[in-house]
Amino acid sequence: MHASHTTPAGAASVDEGLRTGLAELLDGLPPRQAAQSVERLMANYRGDTPTDAPVLRDRADVTAYAAYRMPATFEAVRAALAAFQDAAPGWAPTGHVDIGGGTGAATWAVAASWPEGEHRTTVLDWAEPALALGRELAGRAAGPNSLREAEWRRAVIGDGLRLPDTDLVTVSYVLGELTAGDRDAVIGEAARAGRVVVLVEPGTPDGYLRIRAARDQLIAAGLRIAAPCPHSGGCPVEPGRDWCHFAARVGRSSLHRRVKGGSLPYEDEKFSYVVAVRPDAALDAAVTAASRVVRRPQLRKGQVLLDLCTPDEALRRETVSKRHGPLYREARDTGWGAVWPPADAPEDGGGAETP
Repeated sequence: MHASHTTPAGAASVDEGLRTGLAELLDGLPPRQAAQSVERLMANYRGDTPTDAPVLRDRADVTAYAAYRMPATFEAVRAALAAFQDAAPGWAPTGHVDIGGGTGAATWAVAASWPEGEHRTTVLDWAEPALALGRELAGRAAGPNSLREAEWRRAVIGDGLRLPDTDLVTVSYVLGELTAGDRDAVIGEAARAGRVVVLVEPGTPDGYLRIRAARDQLIAAGLRIAAPCPHSGGCPVEPGRDWCHFAARVGRSSLHRRVKGGSLPYEDEKFSYVVAVRPDAALDAAVTAASRVVRRPQLRKGQVLLDLCTPDEALRRETVSKRHGPLYREARDTGWGAVWPPADAPEDGGGAETP
């Protein structure tokens, strides 16, 4: 998410450790086989047919998928967690369960978000090859103990899933693989077990609709929304006309460049997400009443146009001009996905204009 957030000490080493580990894994896989596996897997990833079987079939599939998708999933989940951390800077999990965690991208993102923490992570997935590779990758990590000591457990992701009570539950890029019944069961169990629930899906219209439905289910279960929405009311986005999503910058690996034929050293991973918290004195501050920038800010001569989702359950465009002084400078530095106005915004900049 293109929003301001201070990277925790140690997070950069977690990021580098992940990329180094993935590069070492890919060294043993013929480039053509890796590219073919990625192309097949991405065709499945973009599809809209839920499945009741693992998508990742063997070591080659898992290695190719991890090298191609883990960096993007890691950055998307880390961006969602950063938005939550901005709202609840003093909170840290002692326990984390990653549902459908596969090779562990969300587990790495949680470790990067709280690198000094001593939380215990359990990764649940139905694909043993994915768990095996995730365990191997995390076991070699030089970063936080939460990576090396994570538990990797096979489980059916769907109806019948049972979780231990825990501080943090993550479900990333999983809901689209499930049938409607299994999806409802997983979200319901996450809402029952977790104090904080983080759901991330691809930033497509369908991915947004899954997040929107999950958001409604979490609210019905008694949780409140901490991010990205500035309220727990109805989503003001009109389905079919628009969708709520954000973007995270991802460095492209050599495998990305081979498969996509791109020349840029990076790409933007589009994702939709929701963070919900159980009513709790320690988490009350996470439910913010500030607006959220829901589109890339548009820079004009002497103006910044900000598309906002507001606490009164509305979408609004705000124009911040040079005459607003310090607030204008804040607007120029504000990113897609950021809270507006920033907590440290000057009070003497004047009110922004709402057309």
